[in-house]
Amino acid sequence: MVNLNEYLSSNSYPGRGVAIGKSADGENAVLVYFIMGRSVNSRNRIFVESDGVIKTKAFDESKLTDPSLIIYAPVRVYNNNTIVTNGDQTDTVYNALSSGLTFEEALRTRRYEPDEPNFTPRISGIASINEGKLTYKLSILKKTAVSDGCGRFFFEYSEPANGVGHIIHTYKTDGEPIPSFEGEPVAFYINDNFDDFADSIWNALNTDNKVSLFVRSISLKNATIKTKIYNKHN
Repeated sequence: MVNLNEYLSSNSYPGRGVAIGKSADGENAVLVYFIMGRSVNSRNRIFVESDGVIKTKAFDESKLTDPSLIIYAPVRVYNNNTIVTNGDQTDTVYNALSSGLTFEEALRTRRYEPDEPNFTPRISGIASINEGKLTYKLSILKKTAVSDGCGRFFFEYSEPANGVGHIIHTYKTDGEPIPSFEGEPVAFYINDNFDDFADSIWNALNTDNKVSLFVRSISLKNATIKTKIYNKHN
């Protein structure tokens, strides 16, 4: 278990991150997604919300060069499932669920991003609420050391403890090329104050590299949603 603020503030470039857990009082699911960037193209983004879907959008359209890996919907909702990913695999999971397939089956059709030499992992999460109970899954698809192979890793949390979440992010730290995340998702503490929790994450992310942050709580009793969006470009 780590203090999420200290964990993030000690790393200048974790890249993009997905985190899911349960509030300390056990009443809410909590979801987090943040993006960071080093290039002008990556930093030229904001989060916008439209009809319940969170999307990335170019802040300055004149500076947008290649939208293929930076413009997508990181958050979508299908029935009682909230999907959070770092790419267009959000739509892959959404379409799979609507066809009766699973989170895992959807992601077995995808690979890491083709952004050589970094080969950025695809990270994904899904939070499901059934009869007031939360289960969640996290996944990372990353390049293997052998040839162009893809390792697909899935982590399921079917009985999450109150006040505990898990985070997975694309990069271990900054570098050239950037080293991919290693190991299992990292467990961290979650407090009850939604605003303080969200603000603290935004403040912990590296000032130069942070771009946008999405934080949402979902009531396990009545599905009431609270969402906060932070954009470096206001």
